[in-house]
Amino acid sequence: MDVVRRRIGLEQEFFLVDEAGQLSDRADEFLHICHSMAKAQGINPNYFVPEFVKNMVEINTPPAYSATELAQEYLKNLKLAIAAARQLDLRLYPLSSYPLHIMPVMRDRPNYHIQARTVGYDRFLHAGKCTGTHLHLEVPPGVIDSRIAVSYNSMPAEREELLNIYNLATAFDSALISLTRACPFYEGQAIGLAAHTIRYRGSETFGWEGVYTHLQPVGGLMPYADSVESLVEQQFARYYAWLQAMEKAGVERNLFLEAGGSLLKSAWNPVRLNKLGTVEIRCIDSNYPSVILAVITLLDNASHRVRREKLRVRPVKGNQLFELVGDQLYVPDFEYLNGELLYTSATEGIKNPKVKAYINSILQFAMRDTSEGAKFLAKLSKDLDHYETIETAILQEFTPTTAQLVLDEGLRLVRECCDKLEAQVSWIDIENPLGALDFDERLLLKKH
Repeated sequence: MDVVRRRIGLEQEFFLVDEAGQLSDRADEFLHICHSMAKAQGINPNYFVPEFVKNMVEINTPPAYSATELAQEYLKNLKLAIAAARQLDLRLYPLSSYPLHIMPVMRDRPNYHIQARTVGYDRFLHAGKCTGTHLHLEVPPGVIDSRIAVSYNSMPAEREELLNIYNLATAFDSALISLTRACPFYEGQAIGLAAHTIRYRGSETFGWEGVYTHLQPVGGLMPYADSVESLVEQQFARYYAWLQAMEKAGVERNLFLEAGGSLLKSAWNPVRLNKLGTVEIRCIDSNYPSVILAVITLLDNASHRVRREKLRVRPVKGNQLFELVGDQLYVPDFEYLNGELLYTSATEGIKNPKVKAYINSILQFAMRDTSEGAKFLAKLSKDLDHYETIETAILQEFTPTTAQLVLDEGLRLVRECCDKLEAQVSWIDIENPLGALDFDERLLLKKH
C-alpha cells in the first residue's frame, strides 16, 4: 500500500547587514521590496516576514511534497531576498550568531514585551542575537488541535503517526545541533560552545545562561511521549508553567491571551507541536544553503521511512544509538539525550566518538529509504570522519589573537559569509538542488 506523502516546510532567520558588514535596522524597507518583488513574480509575499528585532528577518517556504521541491522553493525565495537587499545596498548574513557585540532593537509589540517581562529583558535579548532554522514535518490533517493539543476526533493511526514523528524529531536533537554548528563567535568571543543552543534554550544543569535557562518546560527539550495522553499532558504542563512564570513576573494572564497566546503558542521548545499541523524542529543553526539542504535530505528520508514502514519510535534505557528491530526504532533514552549527549554536542560536537556514532546510526537508518538524497546520506556516512562544520572552518581562518574578535576581523568575517551565501545561491542548480550535495570540494566533506 502506498504511503500518503506528507509535506515538509522551512523557515530561516537572517541578520540584515550593510555593505561594510554592520547590522542594519532597515528590515521594514527590505521587506517592503521583498513583498513587491514577490507579487510581481507570483510568489506569496507572506513568505518574507519580520522578526522581533529590527535587524533580523525570516524567509519561509510553502509546504512541499519532497526534499527537492522544498529546496527549490527555499532557493527561489532566498534568491529573491538577496536581490531585494541589493536594492538597498544591504546583504543577508546567514550564520547563527553575529560575531561582534550587538544591542538589538526590539519591535514594540505586546507579545514580545510579555515574553521579555516574563524571562527578563536582558535574558530575552539573547533571542535577538542568534538565528535559527525551523523545519516542519507534516502530520495527518486535523490531528493537532490548538485548543487541546491532539484532536479527540482523529483516528488511532493518525495519533500514532503524530506520536512517532514527535519522538523521531526529539531523538534528532543533538544530531542537528552537532551537524549545523555555524558561527563560533558570540558577542565577539569564541566561546567553544554551540552559541545558538546555549544562548537560546540555556541550561541550569550545565550553567548555560540563555533565554530559557530557568524555564526549561517552555524552552528546553521536552521528554519523549510514550502515549498520546502523555503528549497532551506535556502540552498542558508547559502551558501552566508559562502562566506561572508570567504571574511570578507580575504579568497579567489576560495580556498573553489578548496578544494571541494559547496552549501551543506558549512553546518555544526545540521540538513543538504547531497549529499549522506540523511537528516543528527548532534546534537547527541558521547556516549556508549547503548545510540546510543536507538537513532537509536527512529529515525527509528519516521521517518518510518511519511512515512508510509504520515504525514505532521508542526510547530504550541505556540506548545511545538509533537501532531498528522489526517495526521498532529504538532511540537514545531521554536522560542520555538531554544530558551527556546534549552537553557533548554543544561542546565537542561531532569530534566526540559517542556523538559521531550516534549521528552515523541516524545516517544508516535514513539512507536505507529509497527517497531522493539517499546516495548523499550514504556518502556522508562513509566519510563522516571528514565532516567539517562551518564553525570549524571559520575557526581555522579566524583565530583571534586576544579573547575578543577585533572589529575589522569581525566585519571581514560577516562580509565573507555574505559572499559565500550569495555564491552558493548562484551556483546551486535550482532544478536539481540536492545534486549540489555531491560536490564535496564546495560543501561539507573535507579530505585530509
